[in-house]
Amino acid sequence: MATILFEEIVFGPIRSRRLGSSLGINLLPRHGKWCNFDCIYCECGWNKDGLADKKLPTLDEVRTALEERLVALKTEGTHIDTITFSGNGEPTAHPDFPAIIDHTLALRDRLYPEAVVSVLSNASNLNKPQVCAALKKIDNPILKIDGCTRDFVNDINRPAPGYSLEQTLNYLESFQGDFILQTMFLKGEVEGRLLDSTEASEVAGWQAIVRRLRPREIMMYTLDRETPLSGLRKVTLEEMEAIAAPLRQEGFKIQIRG
Repeated sequence: MATILFEEIVFGPIRSRRLGSSLGINLLPRHGKWCNFDCIYCECGWNKDGLADKKLPTLDEVRTALEERLVALKTEGTHIDTITFSGNGEPTAHPDFPAIIDHTLALRDRLYPEAVVSVLSNASNLNKPQVCAALKKIDNPILKIDGCTRDFVNDINRPAPGYSLEQTLNYLESFQGDFILQTMFLKGEVEGRLLDSTEASEVAGWQAIVRRLRPREIMMYTLDRETPLSGLRKVTLEEMEAIAAPLRQEGFKIQIRG
C-alpha cells in the first residue's frame, strides 16, 4: 500500500474532514510508524515496516519547529482551527509528551489564542498519570475505542501485549465526559474471521460504552484511504446514522464522516 508518513515535525495546515484547518505535529520518527497499536486500517502502514527509524524529535526541536511555524503563519495571516498531535503513530508514546503539551499550550496562548489544541490518541497510555494529566489540559483529547470486546479490539487494533480494554475504559471514566470519543467503523476479514462494526452485538456493546463514558462529542468515521490489510470495506453513512440515532435521541453530540 501507499503509506502516508509525515516527514516534518510540524506540517500543514491541512484540511481535516473532522477538525477543519489543522496544523499537525508529529512526535514520532520521520520514516516509519511508531505505535503500540498496529491497526489494520492505519494509513501509516504496519509497525514492522518502520523499524529502521527510531529517532524521536527532542523537546527543544518540537518547541522550536512549532514556534517558527506559528510565527510564519501568523505573519501570512493564515487561519488555524486546531494544532493537532497525530503523525506517524501514537503521540503519547513520546517520553516528553507532557512537557511538549505545556510548551504547546503556552505558544498557542501567545501566538494563536483562537486555535484549539487536539491530540489524536488510542488512549493506551492513560495508565501513566502525567500523560493522563496532559490530555486533560488540552481542548480536544480525541481518544479512540474501536470495539467493545477484547477479541474485536485485538482483531482491529492489534494492541501490544498488556493492553486491557476494561482498564482503558476505567481511565476514560476519570475524564468525566470531557473528551471526544473516536471510533472507526468497517467491515472485512481478519485471518479467516469476519469483522463487522455494524453487527448487532458490536453495535449494542459500543452504544453501552458511549452511555458509560458519556463523552461530550463522538466522532464516527469509516475508511477514507488505502489500508495495510487488504479487503477491508467502508461502512455506509446510512449504517452509521442508524447506529447513532438512539444516542442522538438521548442527547449525545455525534459527528459522522464517510
